[in-house]
Amino acid sequence: MKLWFIHSNLELQMSLLIIGGTGTLGRQIVKCALDDGYKVKCMVRNLRRSAFLKDWGAELVYGDLSSPQTIPSSLKGVSVIIDASTVRPTDDNNAEKIDWKGKLALLEAAKLAKIKRFVFFSFAGASQNSNIPLINLKYKLTEKLKESNINYTVFQCSGFYQGLINQYAIPTLEKQTIWLLGNISPTRYIDTQDAAKVVIKSLMIKDFENTTPTLVGNKAWTPEEVINLCERLSGQQAKISYIPSVFFTVLKVIFRSLEFTWNIADRLQFSEISRNQKTLKVNPTDSTVELLTLEQYLQEYFSRILRKLKETNYQQTQQNDISFL
Repeated sequence: MKLWFIHSNLELQMSLLIIGGTGTLGRQIVKCALDDGYKVKCMVRNLRRSAFLKDWGAELVYGDLSSPQTIPSSLKGVSVIIDASTVRPTDDNNAEKIDWKGKLALLEAAKLAKIKRFVFFSFAGASQNSNIPLINLKYKLTEKLKESNINYTVFQCSGFYQGLINQYAIPTLEKQTIWLLGNISPTRYIDTQDAAKVVIKSLMIKDFENTTPTLVGNKAWTPEEVINLCERLSGQQAKISYIPSVFFTVLKVIFRSLEFTWNIADRLQFSEISRNQKTLKVNPTDSTVELLTLEQYLQEYFSRILRKLKETNYQQTQQNDISFL
């Protein structure tokens, strides 16, 4: 009981600034931190779009990594930064402005504010994939963090279950073509809720300080294995087509030649990670967090979707039935 009391006091004394709180992983980190009793501030660009975070109990502060002058004021009273932000394919700003210049400004502001811990997210095998622009920026910032004298934790991520829904699950259900590249190595996906639990738990574990642990699932999956699982759980047969490597190379060149599609070109290059992950050594995610399996996650998803489809079909059948009395 005494240890729990000390642990709780440390949590309450720790004020978190979470950047990227509206994202797939970021929102789960916000929710987990609030559930654990932390004081949470979220640096956001759009206060209206982020209103749900305020409803959860977080304090919203305006800040934009593309405008470094907005960063320092958001660090007032903060002891820990958790940066789960990254440029999106549809963003007006390119990766260089957000994931390098913006993050460097954030790091400099963190030094001046005497931040006690800086949590950042990179990609598993980043050092082996420096040819990919966005990953290279993450890798370079990790090196800057190591030189900063701030206690840091850089989680190396591989992929999240949530991304598989639009990529494989929905196309399988709707009998749309799923486009794949050949020779893609397995990926260790993890549920974002489990990932968030590990991140928040790490704040109280000294062994996580000044480390770059992997934040991945227990099992690696190839795209074909994920599709097979979707087929089995949905009862539908997927349509799969493979993209010729030459066509893919041409597509990247076209997107790279147009400034407003640079972010899309960067995302396309992510497929090249798969070819370099065969020798990747991963550390097991914190064993004290019981991880949801991909089978469990997709089973829950398909059960919920198929149940709704049955209910919808039943309602339509009832409406179409005409009774003559």
